[in-house]
Amino acid sequence: MSGVNEIRKTFLDYFQKEGHAAVASGPLVPRNDPTLMFTSAGMVQFKNLFTGLERRDYSTATTAQKCLRAGGKHNDLDNVGYTARHHTFFEMLGNFSFGDYFKERAIELAWNLVTKHFDLPKDRLLVTVYIDDDEAHALWKKIAGFSDDRIIRIASSDNFWAAGDTGPCGPCSEIFFDQGDKLAGGPPGSPDEDGDRFLEFWNLVFMQYDQVEPGERRPLPRPSIDTGMGLERISAILQGVPSNYDTDLFRALIAASVEATGVPAEGDARASHRVIADHLRAASFLVAEGVLPSNEGRGYVLRRIMRRAMRHAQLLGAADPLMWRLVPALTREMGAAYPELVRGEALITETLELEEKRFRSTLARGLGLLEEAASDLASGDSLSGETAFKLHDTYGFPLDLTQDALRARGVSVDVEGFNAAMARQKAEARAAWSGSGEAATEAVWFPIRDRVGPTEFLGYGAESADGSVVALVRDGAEVAALEAGQSGFLIANQTPFYAESGGQVGDTGTLAAPGVEVVVSDAQKKLGDLFVHAVEVRKGKVSVGDGLTFTVDHGRRRLVRGNHSATHLLHEALRLTLGDHVAQKGSLVAPDRLRFDFSHTKPIADAELERIEAIANGIVLQNDPVATRVMGIDEARASGARALFGEKYGDEVRVVAMGRAGDGKPYSIELCGGTHVGATGEIGPITIVGESGVAAGVRRLEALTGEAARLHLESQNARVADLAALLKTPEADLVARVEALVEERKKIERELVEARKKLAMGGGGAGAVDAVRDVGGIKLFARAVEGIEMKDLKGLVDEAKKSIGSGVAAIVGVTSEGKAGVVVGVTPDLTQRFNAVELVRAASAALGGSGGGGRPDMAQAGGPDGDKANDALDAVAARLAAA
Repeated sequence: MSGVNEIRKTFLDYFQKEGHAAVASGPLVPRNDPTLMFTSAGMVQFKNLFTGLERRDYSTATTAQKCLRAGGKHNDLDNVGYTARHHTFFEMLGNFSFGDYFKERAIELAWNLVTKHFDLPKDRLLVTVYIDDDEAHALWKKIAGFSDDRIIRIASSDNFWAAGDTGPCGPCSEIFFDQGDKLAGGPPGSPDEDGDRFLEFWNLVFMQYDQVEPGERRPLPRPSIDTGMGLERISAILQGVPSNYDTDLFRALIAASVEATGVPAEGDARASHRVIADHLRAASFLVAEGVLPSNEGRGYVLRRIMRRAMRHAQLLGAADPLMWRLVPALTREMGAAYPELVRGEALITETLELEEKRFRSTLARGLGLLEEAASDLASGDSLSGETAFKLHDTYGFPLDLTQDALRARGVSVDVEGFNAAMARQKAEARAAWSGSGEAATEAVWFPIRDRVGPTEFLGYGAESADGSVVALVRDGAEVAALEAGQSGFLIANQTPFYAESGGQVGDTGTLAAPGVEVVVSDAQKKLGDLFVHAVEVRKGKVSVGDGLTFTVDHGRRRLVRGNHSATHLLHEALRLTLGDHVAQKGSLVAPDRLRFDFSHTKPIADAELERIEAIANGIVLQNDPVATRVMGIDEARASGARALFGEKYGDEVRVVAMGRAGDGKPYSIELCGGTHVGATGEIGPITIVGESGVAAGVRRLEALTGEAARLHLESQNARVADLAALLKTPEADLVARVEALVEERKKIERELVEARKKLAMGGGGAGAVDAVRDVGGIKLFARAVEGIEMKDLKGLVDEAKKSIGSGVAAIVGVTSEGKAGVVVGVTPDLTQRFNAVELVRAASAALGGSGGGGRPDMAQAGGPDGDKANDALDAVAARLAAA
């Protein structure tokens, strides 16, 4: 047994056979401890088990935990590459007991593993115990048979572990391996203990006390075990090599770096290759978890790690970006144990390549400007803070890079002046922004953002995480606490809650701690990267500095994700169906529905809507993984990624790809910062429920997905079944049956109209005047009718004119609402004597109307009072008599 992967497997298999649950590594970004920037020890994911806040279905566990130390108090960055043991990323093998076994079993398990399974010679092992831990001392003598000189008592904090000033704590017992007298150094506790001869590779922590306050410890009711063995260290021991970088895993990564650069790992180049190999692991695992390079927080640590490696690549003479070309080698070595590397390989590759391209551009430009600005400075001088800030603000040259570049010349940087220039710029930005209208009422967010920095968003990979409250706002002002029954806004250092943007609504959910219950009704972004939770405290009290567990409403988030991904599929389906002019002009992605507006000049035909829906559902059925990558904005657009209307994008963007097109390329590629499904099949059925116009050249599509779509379709099916039963016809024949009924109705309506016309022309009802009158020798056909469409009155007048041969025809039609319309016609031989327009106006006046229009031979008008129909006919007769 010698390979790193085999050693890891042997450790985990051993403890599984001893009854331990094999638990997957927790993330590098802790979900349960907001005080940590990164996971730096194996026990982090089990913290709540040790404190009793959480219980699981196992009481013992074993892990191979990803760890990272490159910021805060655990910062090994500057030593990496120059020592045999320092790393940024490393793996911690561990076994844990949560109130199950304690010291004797822990020591027995450790001793059997290292001597019987790892076959380490007993005479080259020794251990340390805390100075007053007589129990551990006696157990090592009993189990290992060590003499007193092989069990070294240590009084320092190195052999007493504590999570903090208060909380669980206990003595440690460390296991050392004697690498031989060829290396300098003495045993632990001796004056020359810092040498390399005696190598500590496993630490057993016996958590048996609760530090109530300084000076007061109480025994824990359920003592526990937390151990940590460095995989890199034990691998070096088992492989018989003097450095972790000489193990098989690092040899493979360094060999890839040597092959890519053509520079052997010898002399000064050895450290550079080691830096590249180590930082490749750290950067790749961080990116795989969704951490991206930025200028603040975890993203800044990642950027420092990346750029340190990239600078060493340049020192090796690499003419082109190097790091991204080494990712396949890393995936080959570690992908089997950590499949997230395989899943994220494209994202890791593109992020590394983009960052190195930008870094090279920044480095070349900045070094030239820096050389010019510092040309007159000598060793001991200081570059002005204003100049350093100008390099940072105008040219993107980071402060730490300026300091590094000048350090070799003995020139420092006026950091206080740099910070003052930074503060002045922020103050000027606030002044320019204030008074900008309605938004100025939210000025409260500026000092909060300056003080606490951006919120770390964890929601791409988690729906629950711990966060620390950094600010509270109520009634437009900061407050120290929110009491039960009060509402306000809460800002944390990190959150899994998505804040509304890009059309996607903000998450809802809960915040909790012992005795505290908080409901989150919305999440919004302020000033671009400050996530603000709208909260109501239901129980207890929330204060600034409190730690809370943030839990997103999973069901709601799942529905939102499905609808958001569906908008991408429908957008592309619209473009394929209607043309390349289609571009999204706005959207709403809610849990119950989706809608988006797009450029198009006319309504979409039913056949087109059916095709759009069919295309989108075809991609759903592919059930391909949804791929998320990061690239530069220009590269993203050049790759065909579509930007969404109204969104602002930085230099680096998330690119979301879904489905497979016929040419093998992704079906949909869009720039998007929202949350999405893991695979298209999770969307479920997509059904379009509405299409309408909202503005000139802009149409709106509304749709449902998943369960909502299924229920909608189920409701439609029920209505179809009811209709088929009502019409007593098979569902398959329903359309033909309805078409026949429609035609039959149209025929009946036509026949009814004709019958009414004949009735109107052939006789009168009660109170009607005779159809034809003689008015001064002029025939007047005068009739009031009901049930006749106004559009048909002219036809009746034409028939009346024909029936009388010479004369005037006047017909008043009364509607069901009691209004009236009147048409008057004059035969051609009388148009010189009588004008139809004048006659119809007289009739209209009698109906309570005014006006009327037409030609001398045919005119029409109306009025509100249908009860005056006969008066209107009499008015026509009177006008004829007076002519």
